[in-house]
Amino acid sequence: MIPLKDVVQVLLGDESVKESWQYIIVNYRIPKAIVAVLVGAGLGVSGLLMQTLFRNPLAGPYVLGLSSGASLGVAIVILGASLFGGALGQFLVTKWSLIIASSGGSFLVLLAVVIVSSRVKDTMAILIIGLMFASVTAALVSVLSYFSTAEELQRYIFWSFGSLGNLTWNELTILFTAFVIGIGLTIYSIKSLNVLLLGDNYAQSLGLNIKKHRFILILATSVLAGSITAFVGPIAFVGLAVPHLTKLFFDTSNHRVLVPAVLLSGSILLLLCDSISQLPMSEFTLPINAVTSLFGAPVVIWLLVRKKKLFV
Repeated sequence: MIPLKDVVQVLLGDESVKESWQYIIVNYRIPKAIVAVLVGAGLGVSGLLMQTLFRNPLAGPYVLGLSSGASLGVAIVILGASLFGGALGQFLVTKWSLIIASSGGSFLVLLAVVIVSSRVKDTMAILIIGLMFASVTAALVSVLSYFSTAEELQRYIFWSFGSLGNLTWNELTILFTAFVIGIGLTIYSIKSLNVLLLGDNYAQSLGLNIKKHRFILILATSVLAGSITAFVGPIAFVGLAVPHLTKLFFDTSNHRVLVPAVLLSGSILLLLCDSISQLPMSEFTLPINAVTSLFGAPVVIWLLVRKKKLFV
């Protein structure tokens, strides 16, 4: 364990600390902490956008199949690369191709859910539809897995566990760029988010272009959830739990307050989950997805128990 005093010295630029400790802090610990902040904040905002767009407290990137769609996009790149063969297959398996495929997969699934939800008004039915899309994407991943090599399968499985600590500074820059784009679109849509809470008919009477703003929200959610899933793997329940925990603390539906509050609380939550996954005083590290699932599952049960109060 690196002493706190030495950590502070490295952060202040003191080069007297051990070279190995400097390398660990600068190239592993700091990027990992930044990634945890971006992932927690991004998934939290994605969940908030989905819950507002569908006016459904159980909506979220993972529940509605966005993470599954992103996983399918990544599976096509990783597991399907051998189908293209040679240099082309190697070219496809890059961080940029992963982020494009992941964002595209989440965008298509979310777009399909939005189209279906326009014909189905029952909020629970929308969730079931999202789960069905997730089942379809899982089946397609299984087909790809069947025809893949052991090396490709291993790479995909390790990716599906979720990890915050495998990004270089260059990859972190790409993730941060996608994060800024998604949050920028969200900030642009704050006013429309507040109006959408009142219902589509009332929003249209106020002159809001429903189709335009829905597309912007879909794009923002897809960029955030897709890029995060591409770089760190599918992280469950954060997008669902964070908005509700934030609303409990701040007791407001105003997105001018909720968006920055969710950004902060999502960052704190995932930093906490990452600390737990490190298993203090142990040399083992749990998959971050396992920790967030253990935390998020009770939240989902709690939401289902008191859903009548939440569907307002």
